[in-house]
Amino acid sequence: MPNLPRHRCHKVVLSIALIAFLTSAPSFGAENRDILWDTVSTCIDTSAVDYCTRCSAPRSEIDCRTCRNTTQVWAESKEFVVVRDRKMCDCPEGFVHGLAIPRSRVTGVEDPDRPDGIWEFAWAAGARRLPENQIALAVNPKGRRGQDQLHVHIVRLRSGSLPADTRRSVRVDTLRTVWQAAAGKAAQLDLQDYGVLVTKGAAGGYLVVIDDGSPEYKFTQADCR
Repeated sequence: MPNLPRHRCHKVVLSIALIAFLTSAPSFGAENRDILWDTVSTCIDTSAVDYCTRCSAPRSEIDCRTCRNTTQVWAESKEFVVVRDRKMCDCPEGFVHGLAIPRSRVTGVEDPDRPDGIWEFAWAAGARRLPENQIALAVNPKGRRGQDQLHVHIVRLRSGSLPADTRRSVRVDTLRTVWQAAAGKAAQLDLQDYGVLVTKGAAGGYLVVIDDGSPEYKFTQADCR
């Protein structure tokens, strides 16, 4: 990645600060549902000449502004990127909340092009920050999300939060079958709009839970407040 002089981004600090203020709600807000897409399409690749005029939150390693006004990248590949969620800003050390996002246009759990590999990528990023038995990966239903770019929340599982109703869960051996398993379980329960939670299985493999509410807030430590 090329090194950008800090002054490039500082030239547009006033306009970017205004954008960041308008979009700094913990869930990225509901007014602009394309903030995550704008981030992955304009803020990850820093090689563009007009990088700082197109990107509203430049990468943190090339800009010294505040947590909410920058994009901190935890991992990236040609297909996916993991960034710090703004819910981490002003939180104590030890609180973890990341987002794994496709670098192609994918709306959410309902999109037939949702990539199987995103779960493995998100899990690997989570394993660098949390014990595996505490990792929770969550995708909210279409009706409970604030953004229309698929994003997997990488968070800490809340102790004792998993549902006792096993009809909403299924064990899988590999993360590449999560979408398939979740869709099959939703069909059994006649759920048209559902979210997905993935955790380590007690007997090995992974536990996939579906819910018509927000798995992020039902089962995980989604924020520090």
